[in-house]
Amino acid sequence: MTPQRFEELVSDALDEIPPRLTAAMDNVVVLVEDRDPADPSLLGLYEGVALTERTSDYGGVLPDRITIYREAILDICDTEEQVVEEVAITVVHEIAHHFGIDEATLHDLGWG
Repeated sequence: MTPQRFEELVSDALDEIPPRLTAAMDNVVVLVEDRDPADPSLLGLYEGVALTERTSDYGGVLPDRITIYREAILDICDTEEQVVEEVAITVVHEIAHHFGIDEATLHDLGWG
């Protein structure tokens, strides 16, 4: 799968997020990279201050980062259909972290 096609799938997954949730997202950027250098099997990563942890002192900071790792996702998928599904799951998973939902809760909800 080409990098451009993969980025389209990430964009499509973002388009599926309900508008009320995307409107609530604040100071966050979604990026696509090949792999996480520290953990090459990592599918996605949220780096930042979750909305639930921000205080009145929050301001003037760089955007939170959600990174989706293309090669790691392609490694675990055999078909484009599987890639579409895994991208959607990973995007939702990382956005949930932006909203302050922890890993255990995501797994309990089936988004782990």
